[in-house]
Amino acid sequence: MVTVTDYAGLKPAWCPGCGNFGILKAVNQALVDLNLEPHQVLFVSGIGQAGKLPHYTRGNVFNSLHGRPIPPACGAKLVNQELNVIAVSGDGDAYGEGGNHFLHAMRRNHDITYLVHDNQVYGLTKGQASPTSDAGFISRTTPQGAGLPINPIALAVLAGATFVARGYAGDVAHLSELIKQGIKHKGFALIDILQPCVSFNHVNTFKWYADRVYKVEDSNFNPADKAQAIAKAQEWGDRIPIGVIYKEQRATFEELQPALKQGLLVKQKLESVDIVPLLREFL
Repeated sequence: MVTVTDYAGLKPAWCPGCGNFGILKAVNQALVDLNLEPHQVLFVSGIGQAGKLPHYTRGNVFNSLHGRPIPPACGAKLVNQELNVIAVSGDGDAYGEGGNHFLHAMRRNHDITYLVHDNQVYGLTKGQASPTSDAGFISRTTPQGAGLPINPIALAVLAGATFVARGYAGDVAHLSELIKQGIKHKGFALIDILQPCVSFNHVNTFKWYADRVYKVEDSNFNPADKAQAIAKAQEWGDRIPIGVIYKEQRATFEELQPALKQGLLVKQKLESVDIVPLLREFL
């Protein structure tokens, strides 16, 4: 029987009050509720405060480059579909440096779960504006105010993600349920997590979010309706929806690979191939 103590990792070095603590708790609880043991999970992280999460829990870990957690996460899932692959990024890591990988992983529908800690600022490098900073946000890099932000929820729905959700670090129970659904979903699952940064974002605070977030499941909303999902994704400001925004079933990238019909790549026999004749054709 898996317990929360099985996921006890290193002591977090996040700032006191950071929204990341709520995310960590939600992740651990989701894994326990799914009765997954640490060896059944692979965390792949980029760089940033969010990228530290795998060290504060337990499981297999691959630390990638800034903005690059998706390629190794997709590669790992391709080789071993028995692994529960969870990529972890911040909003800059995911939607800035990693934006290109993000787009193509969604359209191909790789069977991974992507947790994005969205604090609307670069927290590790001391408070620069990020791709999701609200218009007019003042930072060291935007003294005149940030420009139009990216809308990751709308982008994900339109780009082909088959599970699109938004969570809130201040509601751990609700967030944990979203993470469980994302892990169980067959296909690319994005969970964009509203995560207050107490050090560098004094606008989008816990109170700011608490006054605005509402759960879509409490309203007459159908996440299988793409038109409704796109409309819901446009809501931001006085009211911010959290929950499953869009969900569909579509063949995953892995299911479409002929080589996997023979079983897991990781368990297939390796054969030596003489590539010298091929190389000679280029001489």
